[in-house]
Amino acid sequence: MDSDTFKKGRKIREELLGEDYVRKALDEANDFDRDFQEYITECGWGRIWGRDGLTRKQRSLLNLGMLTCMGRLPELELHVGVALRNGLTKEEIKEVFIHVAGYCGIPAALEGQKVARKVIEQTGL
Repeated sequence: MDSDTFKKGRKIREELLGEDYVRKALDEANDFDRDFQEYITECGWGRIWGRDGLTRKQRSLLNLGMLTCMGRLPELELHVGVALRNGLTKEEIKEVFIHVAGYCGIPAALEGQKVARKVIEQTGL
């Protein structure tokens, strides 16, 4: 895929997930998952993350809350790392789960907090 939005999305995706991760996801895609990988790169990363209306830090805060509320824990794990790369502090990430607990329930927040703790500990913070 050669669209400008795809190229923008790939650049953002590489900045936030790392070149190795993106290379594996895109360059090793097969006939079954290639279209989906291109779609999420162009639409998710290029059209959504590439917009000017919110900072990357703000987008990360939103993602942590939404993914926790939906119980999408593997994706949450990925986005805790993105949030740290976008400059969120350990304190700010902790506050996400306290906020989620009040609006979506303690069980959802607890599961999200466990995922975040694991990622934060792996980074040595």
